[in-house]
Amino acid sequence: MKLSIIVPIYNVEQYLGRCLDSLLMQDLSPEEYEIILVDDGSKDGSGTIADEYAAGHKNIRVVHQANSGLSEARNTGISLATGKYVMFVDSDDYLEPNVIKGIVDKMDADHLDVLRFNYQNVDEQYNVFEPNKVSKPFTDYRDEICDGQTFLSERLGGGCYACQFALARELLRISFMRGRYFEDTLWTPRMLMQAKRVTSVNTIVYNYLLRKGSITQSIDIDKQRKVLEDKLFLIEDFVNQQSQYPSIRWFDGMIANTVIGVLSTVARSFYADRQTYISRLRQLRVFPLSSYMLTPAARRKRLLINLSPRLFCCAMRASAALPK
Repeated sequence: MKLSIIVPIYNVEQYLGRCLDSLLMQDLSPEEYEIILVDDGSKDGSGTIADEYAAGHKNIRVVHQANSGLSEARNTGISLATGKYVMFVDSDDYLEPNVIKGIVDKMDADHLDVLRFNYQNVDEQYNVFEPNKVSKPFTDYRDEICDGQTFLSERLGGGCYACQFALARELLRISFMRGRYFEDTLWTPRMLMQAKRVTSVNTIVYNYLLRKGSITQSIDIDKQRKVLEDKLFLIEDFVNQQSQYPSIRWFDGMIANTVIGVLSTVARSFYADRQTYISRLRQLRVFPLSSYMLTPAARRKRLLINLSPRLFCCAMRASAALPK
């Protein structure tokens, strides 16, 4: 078996057919790759759709489990995978047609541990759009093989998406952390640290659907609080990893970007608690923030934060109150 594609599923009946059709419209024979569908306790018709596809295609397997979250669904898929290589596809996203043979062939030819490919964003009408153009220059897609630490430090950029990688199955000793948002960002540096041969191809393989009402875009105050707490956990994790690998500048950029995100959320939604969050950041010794891997707009925010995080929150709060 050349490739295992792991698809965690939860309440996506509207999107699942397109996703699965895209996985079947590929240029490997069904005997050469498997599609592992992990139904994570869906309450809609997603599980039934998965079973129907499995009944009609011998390279599709389905496992149904109690709802445990995205990380645990991926970990279940990993435990079942038999392919030499593994990819992850989220069940509301989809692949371009006839792309996986090229990925497998390149990994074989170059003896790669990890191959990162490009992606594009699509809206709910499946129109391509690009909301993050300014951050793309920090991502290096050149096809030059290096070790995982070099790739992390110099070429990964800010995009820590598990769905952008094909990787050798033995690297999946690094599992996804259960119960946390930003599980990809926690997983990616650890995975790359284990890799000896890594490169990229600047080919659009993956289509990432940006949906209204996603977790990180939610206006629900409890979910916002959870997102904020998990960003603080992420910063602490970066700080701990950086203490082990002080030469890897990527951590500087990710810490700075995440701190800016935390303080912006605090200013917008938890202003009364601003001093508590500022104190927690100070305890992590993240100040002064680095300018590495920051956009011009983020660099301006960094300057004010380094001057006074409290003043930054005040300024962001005042700006949000201005009429549009």
